Amino acid sequence: MQRVTQEEVQLEKSVRRLREKFYGKVSILDAVILMRRFANNHDLVCKFIILCKDELEDMDTSAEGSLDSDPVALKVLNKLKLEELKKKKPDAKNDDKIMEVAQQLKVLPLTEENLCMFTNAQNNRIPPVDHQFSCQGCDRMWWRRVPERKQVSRCPWCKVRYDPVPFNKMWGIAEFSCTACGRTFRGSGQMGTPSPCYSCHTPVYPSCIIPPRKTPGPRGRQQHSCFAEDCYNRREPHIPGTHCVHPRSRAKNGLPKVICPSQVHDSTGSTVATCLSQGSLACWDVDELILEDLKEEDEEEDGRSSN
Repeated sequence: MQRVTQEEVQLEKSVRRLREKFYGKVSILDAVILMRRFANNHDLVCKFIILCKDELEDMDTSAEGSLDSDPVALKVLNKLKLEELKKKKPDAKNDDKIMEVAQQLKVLPLTEENLCMFTNAQNNRIPPVDHQFSCQGCDRMWWRRVPERKQVSRCPWCKVRYDPVPFNKMWGIAEFSCTACGRTFRGSGQMGTPSPCYSCHTPVYPSCIIPPRKTPGPRGRQQHSCFAEDCYNRREPHIPGTHCVHPRSRAKNGLPKVICPSQVHDSTGSTVATCLSQGSLACWDVDELILEDLKEEDEEEDGRSSN
Protein backbone atom coordinates (compact mmCIF):
# COMPACT_ATOMS: atom_id res chain seq x y z
CA MET A 1 0.00 0.00 0.00
CA GLN A 2 1.33 3.39 -0.95
CA ARG A 3 2.31 5.64 1.92
CA VAL A 4 0.52 8.59 0.41
CA THR A 5 -2.62 8.02 -1.62
CA GLN A 6 -3.09 9.70 -4.97
CA GLU A 7 -6.07 11.62 -3.58
CA GLU A 8 -3.94 13.08 -0.77
CA VAL A 9 -1.18 14.04 -3.18
CA GLN A 10 -3.64 15.74 -5.53
CA LEU A 11 -5.23 17.70 -2.67
CA GLU A 12 -1.85 18.75 -1.26
CA LYS A 13 -0.68 19.89 -4.71
CA SER A 14 -3.87 21.91 -5.17
CA VAL A 15 -3.65 23.55 -1.73
CA ARG A 16 0.03 24.48 -2.15
CA ARG A 17 -0.60 25.86 -5.62
CA LEU A 18 -3.60 27.92 -4.46
CA ARG A 19 -1.66 29.46 -1.57
CA GLU A 20 1.22 30.27 -3.90
CA LYS A 21 -1.14 32.08 -6.28
CA PHE A 22 -2.34 34.29 -3.43
CA TYR A 23 1.15 34.76 -1.93
CA GLY A 24 0.26 32.65 1.14
CA LYS A 25 -2.58 34.97 2.18
CA VAL A 26 -5.18 32.22 1.95
CA SER A 27 -5.07 30.18 5.17
CA ILE A 28 -4.34 26.46 5.03
CA LEU A 29 -7.76 25.65 6.45
CA ASP A 30 -9.62 27.81 3.92
CA ALA A 31 -7.55 26.40 1.07
CA VAL A 32 -8.27 22.79 2.08
CA ILE A 33 -12.00 23.44 2.51
CA LEU A 34 -12.32 25.26 -0.81
CA MET A 35 -10.37 22.65 -2.73
CA ARG A 36 -12.54 19.87 -1.31
CA ARG A 37 -15.70 21.86 -1.98
CA PHE A 38 -14.81 22.48 -5.62
CA ALA A 39 -13.04 19.15 -6.30
CA ASN A 40 -9.59 20.74 -6.79
CA ASN A 41 -10.91 23.00 -9.55
CA HIS A 42 -8.55 26.01 -9.42
CA ASP A 43 -10.64 28.19 -11.71
CA LEU A 44 -13.76 27.83 -9.55
CA VAL A 45 -11.86 28.34 -6.30
CA CYS A 46 -10.11 31.48 -7.57
CA LYS A 47 -13.38 32.94 -8.82
CA PHE A 48 -15.01 32.19 -5.47
CA ILE A 49 -12.22 33.94 -3.56
CA ILE A 50 -12.25 36.96 -5.86
CA LEU A 51 -16.02 37.35 -6.25
CA CYS A 52 -17.26 36.03 -2.90
CA LYS A 53 -14.70 37.31 -0.43
CA ASP A 54 -17.39 38.13 2.13
CA GLU A 55 -18.37 34.47 2.36
CA LEU A 56 -14.88 33.67 3.61
CA GLU A 57 -15.92 35.19 6.95
CA ASP A 58 -18.06 32.11 7.57
CA MET A 59 -15.07 29.82 7.12
CA ASP A 60 -13.42 30.37 10.51
CA THR A 61 -11.63 27.90 12.73
CA SER A 62 -14.89 26.23 13.71
CA ALA A 63 -15.06 24.87 10.16
CA GLU A 64 -12.18 22.57 10.96
CA GLY A 65 -14.59 20.29 12.78
CA SER A 66 -16.41 19.63 9.51
CA LEU A 67 -13.30 17.86 8.25
CA ASP A 68 -13.44 15.17 10.94
CA SER A 69 -15.36 12.94 8.56
CA ASP A 70 -12.87 13.58 5.76
CA PRO A 71 -9.61 11.76 6.67
CA VAL A 72 -7.86 12.78 3.44
CA ALA A 73 -8.50 16.50 3.96
CA LEU A 74 -7.67 16.25 7.66
CA LYS A 75 -4.35 14.53 6.97
CA VAL A 76 -3.31 17.17 4.41
CA LEU A 77 -4.43 19.97 6.74
CA ASN A 78 -2.42 18.63 9.68
CA LYS A 79 0.66 18.05 7.53
CA LEU A 80 0.68 21.59 6.14
CA LYS A 81 -0.05 23.13 9.55
CA LEU A 82 2.86 21.21 11.04
CA GLU A 83 5.15 22.53 8.30
CA GLU A 84 4.03 26.07 9.01
CA LEU A 85 4.66 25.68 12.74
CA LYS A 86 8.20 24.42 12.04
CA LYS A 87 8.91 27.54 10.01
CA LYS A 88 8.01 29.88 12.88
CA LYS A 89 10.81 31.47 14.84
CA PRO A 90 10.92 30.16 18.41
CA ASP A 91 11.18 33.68 19.83
CA ALA A 92 8.17 35.06 17.97
CA LYS A 93 5.87 36.72 20.52
CA ASN A 94 2.86 37.49 18.41
CA ASP A 95 2.32 34.30 16.41
CA ASP A 96 -1.47 34.61 16.62
CA LYS A 97 -1.38 38.15 15.28
CA ILE A 98 0.93 37.09 12.45
CA MET A 99 -1.48 34.32 11.49
CA GLU A 100 -4.41 36.74 11.56
CA VAL A 101 -2.64 39.14 9.22
CA ALA A 102 -1.83 36.30 6.82
CA GLN A 103 -5.53 35.36 6.67
CA GLN A 104 -6.94 38.86 6.03
CA LEU A 105 -7.37 38.38 2.31
CA LYS A 106 -11.00 39.45 2.49
CA VAL A 107 -10.12 42.96 3.72
CA LEU A 108 -7.20 43.70 1.42
CA PRO A 109 -7.30 47.21 -0.11
CA LEU A 110 -7.67 47.50 -3.87
CA THR A 111 -4.06 48.44 -4.58
CA GLU A 112 -2.16 47.84 -7.80
CA GLU A 113 -0.14 45.06 -6.15
CA ASN A 114 -3.22 43.25 -4.85
CA LEU A 115 -5.00 43.69 -8.18
CA CYS A 116 -2.00 42.11 -9.90
CA MET A 117 -2.16 39.23 -7.43
CA PHE A 118 -5.87 38.62 -8.14
CA THR A 119 -5.29 38.85 -11.89
CA ASN A 120 -2.47 36.32 -11.77
CA ALA A 121 -4.56 33.96 -9.67
CA GLN A 122 -7.59 34.25 -11.93
CA ASN A 123 -5.41 33.53 -14.97
CA ASN A 124 -3.86 30.52 -13.21
CA ARG A 125 -0.45 32.20 -13.31
CA ILE A 126 2.27 32.24 -10.63
CA PRO A 127 4.82 35.05 -11.22
CA PRO A 128 8.26 33.43 -11.69
CA VAL A 129 11.80 34.71 -12.14
CA ASP A 130 14.61 33.37 -14.34
CA HIS A 131 17.86 32.40 -12.60
CA GLN A 132 21.17 30.88 -13.59
CA PHE A 133 22.37 27.79 -11.71
CA SER A 134 25.60 25.82 -11.97
CA CYS A 135 27.10 22.61 -10.60
CA GLN A 136 30.85 22.50 -10.14
CA GLY A 137 30.95 18.72 -9.75
CA CYS A 138 29.14 18.10 -13.05
CA ASP A 139 30.69 21.18 -14.71
CA ARG A 140 27.28 22.15 -16.05
CA MET A 141 25.25 25.36 -16.13
CA TRP A 142 21.50 25.72 -16.62
CA TRP A 143 18.70 28.26 -16.33
CA ARG A 144 15.47 27.74 -14.42
CA ARG A 145 12.28 29.69 -13.97
CA VAL A 146 11.61 29.59 -10.22
CA PRO A 147 9.21 31.29 -7.77
CA GLU A 148 10.55 34.58 -6.49
CA ARG A 149 10.47 33.50 -2.86
CA LYS A 150 11.95 30.01 -3.32
CA GLN A 151 14.96 30.36 -5.58
CA VAL A 152 16.38 26.84 -5.65
CA SER A 153 16.94 24.24 -8.36
CA ARG A 154 18.13 20.64 -8.54
CA CYS A 155 21.04 19.79 -10.81
CA PRO A 156 19.52 17.74 -13.68
CA TRP A 157 22.54 15.42 -13.60
CA CYS A 158 23.49 14.77 -9.93
CA LYS A 159 20.16 15.92 -8.36
CA VAL A 160 21.85 18.13 -5.73
CA ARG A 161 19.85 21.27 -4.81
CA TYR A 162 21.55 24.61 -5.46
CA ASP A 163 21.00 28.32 -4.84
CA PRO A 164 21.23 30.56 -7.92
CA VAL A 165 24.48 32.08 -9.14
CA PRO A 166 24.84 35.57 -7.58
CA PHE A 167 23.77 38.37 -9.92
CA ASN A 168 27.22 39.98 -9.92
CA LYS A 169 28.86 36.67 -10.93
CA MET A 170 26.49 35.54 -13.71
CA TRP A 171 27.93 34.85 -17.16
CA GLY A 172 26.76 34.01 -20.66
CA ILE A 173 25.13 36.16 -23.36
CA ALA A 174 25.34 39.66 -21.91
CA GLU A 175 23.72 42.93 -22.93
CA PHE A 176 25.88 46.04 -23.09
CA SER A 177 24.98 49.72 -23.43
CA CYS A 178 27.88 51.93 -24.43
CA THR A 179 27.69 55.36 -22.80
CA ALA A 180 30.28 56.75 -25.24
CA CYS A 181 28.54 56.09 -28.58
CA GLY A 182 25.06 55.01 -27.39
CA ARG A 183 25.30 51.61 -29.06
CA THR A 184 23.55 48.60 -27.47
CA PHE A 185 25.01 45.20 -28.29
CA ARG A 186 25.15 41.61 -27.06
CA GLY A 187 28.01 39.19 -26.65
CA SER A 188 29.66 36.71 -24.28
CA GLY A 189 30.50 38.31 -20.96
CA GLN A 190 30.36 38.17 -17.18
CA MET A 191 28.89 40.70 -14.80
CA GLY A 192 31.60 43.00 -13.47
CA THR A 193 33.99 42.36 -16.39
CA PRO A 194 34.24 44.99 -19.16
CA SER A 195 34.16 44.21 -22.88
CA PRO A 196 35.05 46.55 -25.76
CA CYS A 197 32.25 48.24 -27.69
CA TYR A 198 32.12 46.91 -31.25
CA SER A 199 31.85 50.46 -32.61
CA CYS A 200 34.08 52.77 -30.54
CA HIS A 201 36.09 50.14 -28.60
CA THR A 202 35.28 51.78 -25.25
CA PRO A 203 35.30 49.30 -22.32
CA VAL A 204 31.67 48.63 -21.34
CA TYR A 205 30.34 46.67 -18.36
CA PRO A 206 27.37 44.36 -19.02
CA SER A 207 24.00 45.51 -17.70
CA CYS A 208 22.54 41.98 -17.46
CA ILE A 209 22.94 38.36 -18.53
CA ILE A 210 20.15 37.19 -20.84
CA PRO A 211 18.46 33.79 -20.34
CA PRO A 212 18.64 31.52 -23.44
CA ARG A 213 14.97 31.79 -24.37
CA LYS A 214 15.21 35.60 -24.45
CA THR A 215 17.80 35.72 -27.22
CA PRO A 216 15.64 35.29 -30.36
CA GLY A 217 16.77 35.89 -33.92
CA PRO A 218 20.03 35.16 -35.73
CA ARG A 219 23.40 35.66 -34.05
CA GLY A 220 25.39 38.78 -34.83
CA ARG A 221 28.29 38.52 -37.27
CA GLN A 222 30.76 40.31 -35.01
CA GLN A 223 33.48 38.02 -33.73
CA HIS A 224 33.94 37.92 -29.97
CA SER A 225 36.81 39.99 -28.63
CA CYS A 226 37.55 41.19 -25.10
CA PHE A 227 40.33 42.48 -22.83
CA ALA A 228 40.83 39.16 -21.00
CA GLU A 229 44.39 37.91 -21.02
CA ASP A 230 43.45 34.47 -22.34
CA CYS A 231 40.78 35.49 -24.90
CA TYR A 232 41.19 33.61 -28.18
CA ASN A 233 40.71 36.95 -29.97
CA ARG A 234 42.31 39.24 -27.41
CA ARG A 235 41.79 43.01 -27.50
CA GLU A 236 44.66 45.28 -26.49
CA PRO A 237 45.54 46.61 -24.05
CA HIS A 238 44.57 43.41 -22.26
CA ILE A 239 43.99 43.10 -18.52
CA PRO A 240 46.49 40.70 -16.90
CA GLY A 241 45.04 37.96 -14.72
CA THR A 242 41.55 38.02 -16.29
CA HIS A 243 39.83 35.11 -18.02
CA CYS A 244 37.57 35.16 -21.07
CA VAL A 245 34.11 33.59 -20.56
CA HIS A 246 33.56 32.73 -24.21
CA PRO A 247 33.17 28.92 -24.59
CA ARG A 248 35.83 28.87 -27.31
CA SER A 249 38.39 30.54 -25.04
CA ARG A 250 37.50 28.30 -22.08
CA ALA A 251 37.94 25.16 -24.17
CA LYS A 252 41.19 26.40 -25.73
CA ASN A 253 42.71 27.12 -22.31
CA GLY A 254 41.51 23.89 -20.69
CA LEU A 255 39.29 25.74 -18.20
CA PRO A 256 36.04 24.33 -16.77
CA LYS A 257 32.74 25.43 -18.26
CA VAL A 258 31.43 26.58 -14.87
CA ILE A 259 32.88 29.98 -14.00
CA CYS A 260 31.04 30.60 -10.72
CA PRO A 261 29.59 27.49 -9.02
CA SER A 262 26.27 27.74 -7.19
CA GLN A 263 26.20 27.20 -3.45
CA VAL A 264 24.54 24.00 -2.23
CA HIS A 265 21.06 24.89 -0.96
CA ASP A 266 20.62 24.75 2.82
CA SER A 267 17.05 23.53 3.21
CA THR A 268 15.16 25.17 6.08
CA GLY A 269 11.96 23.21 5.55
CA SER A 270 9.06 23.38 3.13
CA THR A 271 7.45 26.64 2.10
CA VAL A 272 4.41 27.51 0.03
CA ALA A 273 6.65 27.82 -2.99
CA THR A 274 8.62 24.60 -2.46
CA CYS A 275 6.29 22.68 -4.75
CA LEU A 276 7.20 25.00 -7.61
CA SER A 277 10.94 25.05 -7.04
CA GLN A 278 11.65 23.43 -10.38
CA GLY A 279 9.70 25.70 -12.74
CA SER A 280 11.76 25.33 -15.89
CA LEU A 281 12.56 27.34 -18.98
CA ALA A 282 11.91 24.06 -20.77
CA CYS A 283 8.16 24.37 -20.04
CA TRP A 284 7.78 21.32 -17.79
CA ASP A 285 4.29 20.39 -16.58
CA VAL A 286 3.63 22.15 -13.26
CA ASP A 287 1.61 19.28 -11.76
CA GLU A 288 4.39 16.80 -12.51
CA LEU A 289 6.95 19.11 -10.88
CA ILE A 290 4.82 19.48 -7.75
CA LEU A 291 4.29 15.72 -7.51
CA GLU A 292 8.04 15.14 -7.92
CA ASP A 293 8.84 17.58 -5.10
CA LEU A 294 6.24 16.06 -2.77
CA LYS A 295 7.74 12.60 -3.26
CA GLU A 296 11.22 14.00 -2.66
CA GLU A 297 10.11 15.67 0.58
CA ASP A 298 8.73 12.35 1.81
CA GLU A 299 12.05 10.67 1.00
CA GLU A 300 13.97 13.40 2.87
CA GLU A 301 11.61 13.02 5.85
CA ASP A 302 12.26 9.26 5.88
CA GLY A 303 16.00 9.90 5.83
CA ARG A 304 15.85 12.30 8.79
CA SER A 305 13.66 9.96 10.86
CA SER A 306 15.96 6.98 10.27
CA ASN A 307 19.07 8.86 11.46
